Amino acid sequence: MHIPDGFFNAGASAVAGIGAAGGFAVALRRLRSYLTERLVPLAALTAAFVFAAQMVNFPVLPGMSGHLIGAVLAAVLVGPAAAYVILTIVLVVQAFLFADGGLSALGLNIINMGLVAGVGGYYVYRAILRFTSRSHRAVAVSAGVAAFVSVPMAALAFALEFAIGGTAESVSMTSVLWAMVTTHVLIGIGEGLITFFVVLAVVGSRPDLVYGAPDYTGQRTEALA
Repeated sequence: MHIPDGFFNAGASAVAGIGAAGGFAVALRRLRSYLTERLVPLAALTAAFVFAAQMVNFPVLPGMSGHLIGAVLAAVLVGPAAAYVILTIVLVVQAFLFADGGLSALGLNIINMGLVAGVGGYYVYRAILRFTSRSHRAVAVSAGVAAFVSVPMAALAFALEFAIGGTAESVSMTSVLWAMVTTHVLIGIGEGLITFFVVLAVVGSRPDLVYGAPDYTGQRTEALA
């Protein structure tokens, strides 16, 4: 899922960078409204888990890799605003310290994983949860399904972006779409299972700290804007 340098033209990279920076500012503002001292340790652990999960890469296209995202997991545990902030920080560190993802494509990576997978996946989770018993297991199942869906969602976003601002004109868009979506559907299965088990463990012990759980006792902010 990490996009390297050279896959997108300067205009697309610049627009995505501005959009990602604006989203980060909005997310920070929203995060301050509900992040409490009780939630900080969970947010830190979530960030560490997401960072570690994203270091395991799978080849997708020449020069491009796929991996677990952890965006829905973060959004359910600590909220979509916190998930966007966490994914942004993780991606910045990976780009600057590990050369994982191009600097020019940083904005695109943040939008795909932080906004599409994280924020978008969270609202998929909330939609699924409405049709369940809202028990702890239902929370975990809803999170797992949303996590599974979020991965091909992010892959589809990349394919659409590449069709608009990609630099490799000789590459068939059908091939890009097929490679990205099919590969990330498989990765999504692992993402969904891991999210299910982690959320089930956390919500089973401290549902009051899980942002997306019905038992959450903090101040919930449901949107980034």
